[in-house]
Amino acid sequence: MTFSSRLRPTSVMTVRDLIFDVLRTLWSHKLRAFLTMFGIAWGIVSIVLMVAAGEGLRKGQETQARNLGKDVMIVFHGRTSLQAGGTHAGRVVHWEDPDVAVVQSDSPDCEYAIPELEQDTVRTHSNFNNAAFTVTGSYPQFGYIRSLDVGAGRFYDWDDMREARRVAFLGSDAAKQLFPGRNPVGDTIYLNDFPYTVIGVMAKKKQDSSYDGWDVNKVFLPFAAMRRDFPDKPPGTNSTFDQLLVTPKSVDQHTACKHEVRVALARMHHYDPNDKEACPIWDTVQEAQAFKTMTDGMKFFLGAVGIVTLVLGGIGVMNVMLVAVRERTREIGVRKAIGAPAGTILRQFFIEALIIALLSGGLGLGVAFGFCALVNMLPMPDFFAGLIPSWSSGLIAAALLGLIAIGAALFPARRAASIDPIEALRYEAGG
Repeated sequence: MTFSSRLRPTSVMTVRDLIFDVLRTLWSHKLRAFLTMFGIAWGIVSIVLMVAAGEGLRKGQETQARNLGKDVMIVFHGRTSLQAGGTHAGRVVHWEDPDVAVVQSDSPDCEYAIPELEQDTVRTHSNFNNAAFTVTGSYPQFGYIRSLDVGAGRFYDWDDMREARRVAFLGSDAAKQLFPGRNPVGDTIYLNDFPYTVIGVMAKKKQDSSYDGWDVNKVFLPFAAMRRDFPDKPPGTNSTFDQLLVTPKSVDQHTACKHEVRVALARMHHYDPNDKEACPIWDTVQEAQAFKTMTDGMKFFLGAVGIVTLVLGGIGVMNVMLVAVRERTREIGVRKAIGAPAGTILRQFFIEALIIALLSGGLGLGVAFGFCALVNMLPMPDFFAGLIPSWSSGLIAAALLGLIAIGAALFPARRAASIDPIEALRYEAGG
């Protein structure tokens, strides 16, 4: 029998004995091993769940923000607070119809600039019921910008605009109130006794914010029909409107788009473009970025808490291994006395610590992803998309666990390998 053939079964036996030794060690110190493995597993669970919760919160808020509008900036008219061009501060500014074309042409970073004209005193009724709803008119892009998905029928188009047709698109709750238990498409509603044909109904949607009420309780008209039948309220005129809706061509261009809008409107209305009181803007893009920064900070903080838990678990592994080295000092001395090299002893204790860490880490990942799946089967609040675990967070946690396990195993393993066999043989446990 050659040397290599004698070595092969011995190597297999060594791996098998090593696994049995690890299991024996864990079983002989069940409570200590459980607490150590629990610490590591809980660190993994903490990292995955905390990152998943932060991502679920971010996704939920992002969805709700999209329900208000797609990267929309609401440009309100205001009152000047700075003197400019010989005009005094405190002058009221109203947006007018010619502003729309100027803003659109002078703002290359903006995709859309459309007016919105509203009335909340219009008497609304159908042949079945009456109600008080906000009536709003704008351009056909309004449906896309404000995420007014069509549930039935259609939204108004440019033909409706050009001909100033008396057609209406109803919010979902408005349709239910005016036409209880009926399909309103093709039927007629009366707005201050003007007959409007219902051409569509909005799909049900949830909103977490608005500047003028919930979309489900509104009636939407083409701007031309709105301008003719329901002009701006005093002190407005027949050419003024309530607010301008602007969207950037991309999120990265929203700052430039906002600046271009301010400059164009300031030139048209003769005020300082730096006067933000004259041109207040509700910037949903900026709000979304601020919320993302907040949730990212929260995820980093919670992840740091999980990492600290992992480090504490690694210290527990080191403690278990140091106790194992002390209690097996005599065994180590016997092995070294019969010729076991220091590298073998080092590898044995190093692998034992890694096995403990890997078992704990695998258990932690399984529990974390399983818990996320169970929670996501439950109904979620409006602003929370559930626990969204990512494999990237799991892999990062596993990589951190590997580094911590290596650090925790290295010192006990080196200590075991450096034991003097003569002193080890004289060692008495508990002495």
